[in-house]
Amino acid sequence: MRAQLTGTTEAGPDLRQPQRGTPRPAAGEPDLGHHGDAEATPGLVDLAVNVRRAPMPDWLADPLVAALGGLAAYPDPAPARAAVAARHGRPPEEVLLTAGAAEGFVLIARALRDARRPVVLHPQFTEPEAALRAAGHTVERVLLDPAEDFRLDPARVPADADLVIVGNPTNPTSVLHPAGALAELARPGRTLVVDEAFADTTLAPGVEGEPESLADRRDLPGLLVVRSLTKTWGLAGLRVGYLLGEAALLDRLAAAQPLWAVSTPALAAATACASPAAVAAERAIAAGLAADREHLVARLSTLPGVRVAGRPASAFVLIHRPGADQVRERLRERGWAVRRGDTFPGLGPDWLRIAVRDPATTDAFIDVLAEILEA
Repeated sequence: MRAQLTGTTEAGPDLRQPQRGTPRPAAGEPDLGHHGDAEATPGLVDLAVNVRRAPMPDWLADPLVAALGGLAAYPDPAPARAAVAARHGRPPEEVLLTAGAAEGFVLIARALRDARRPVVLHPQFTEPEAALRAAGHTVERVLLDPAEDFRLDPARVPADADLVIVGNPTNPTSVLHPAGALAELARPGRTLVVDEAFADTTLAPGVEGEPESLADRRDLPGLLVVRSLTKTWGLAGLRVGYLLGEAALLDRLAAAQPLWAVSTPALAAATACASPAAVAAERAIAAGLAADREHLVARLSTLPGVRVAGRPASAFVLIHRPGADQVRERLRERGWAVRRGDTFPGLGPDWLRIAVRDPATTDAFIDVLAEILEA
């Protein structure tokens, strides 16, 4: 595999999205502060955001509603921490609850200021690098090769990197890296951060549970797994996630976290989503998602000049098509929002990310996309 190692530069405020407080990218740099929600203009069919939208099950809705009656008291994270720990076969001290995965990346960046050589593998979710840069880190990038389907080669990561961040499955490529390859990156003196925000969307024949997840691994030195409850359960507005890792490492991160960072309703959601019923429901949802994703990939594969990247494993698909940036604008004119690729390091304007939806939505989208490509 070919990979490219690069540095990043400092930048000023982004005037296009001042609400984010994200620095404006330097010339030639991707906009790390751009996210799919900026694409999903009201009135457009949203294929840009990877949050599942479905009726909330009673086992999740009921605890959330009940939690509203306890808002006069300060949040108590202990029950949720214990529930998450039990799900992953860990003691509670190896769990840190956060206000979404994004807060976890900020805590990592702030608490590990002594990291000498942080490396982020791209293309992937841009918040980890953005958080590191905001905390004053100089970040290096390993750019995985699209000609190799963005596969991970552990040998490409510098041996002296003491903080390494990688997604699995990776957003936006939808690539699911083998757990063995990820485990090779763990070593004493290094913090290995694996973003598993979409791990519960993955499925593999004959595999019980989440294939390639490291969430239950307690034997790898310096491993820190980031998890989110946003995607599958449609809780983006609630802000809830958690970190899994060695107790001493989580203590360092907790010291950088504000008191009562996770609200009482979010803690109730974390408890409910760690239950056996929730885990079983996740597996059923992942199976349905796999079928819907297969349908989307099959339809995309019939379009002229469109290449699906690798073997998609999550709730979205990455495609390459020359002139994709212009195609995206035409899609918006026709009422469809997809995620631009040029804000991800290692991609560019010829890439688009498309969320997996039900077959009827996919068919309607493909019909419009085919008309645009044939025009």
